[in-house]
Amino acid sequence: MQDAAALARRIDTLERRLRAVEDIEEIHRLKARYGQLVDARYDRRGPKSGPELEVLATRIAALFSEDAVWDGGAGLGECRGREAIRERFLQPTLRFSWHFFVKPHIEVDGDRAHGTWDILAPCTATDGTPMWMAGVEDDRYVRDGDRWLHESMKLRVVFMAPHLKGWSRTQPAG
Repeated sequence: MQDAAALARRIDTLERRLRAVEDIEEIHRLKARYGQLVDARYDRRGPKSGPELEVLATRIAALFSEDAVWDGGAGLGECRGREAIRERFLQPTLRFSWHFFVKPHIEVDGDRAHGTWDILAPCTATDGTPMWMAGVEDDRYVRDGDRWLHESMKLRVVFMAPHLKGWSRTQPAG
């Protein structure tokens, strides 16, 4: 009987560990999908057309909980709620962007999780200036049924520098 109880405890422990790994992988996919959709708003000519932006903004907003907060800092503003996030992503603030999210640190606690990601984003300003942006995103996630959603996302820009000037002579942001 003791062996059966020990085996049951071991299986329970393994199931919890596997669930945590699967949750972290799902959050990785959520963040990747966010970056893909945000960047898909642009092509080589600049922001896509209204109907294309509408579809993309709706898909981006669907990655957030109904009462989520998206905080782009002083430069990009803050939105509260899925509909406000959708409206925000209908208005591109650049001519181009490409998000690289690296060094994820994700901690899961039941149906909630917290993650930080470093971000590097080559982008093009609306005036055509090629830029480098680096920062940190601090995210909170919530499980909604069988999927994870962003509950909050806060960007802290470390630097935003013109590509030709480089970042070594640029003052750090914030």
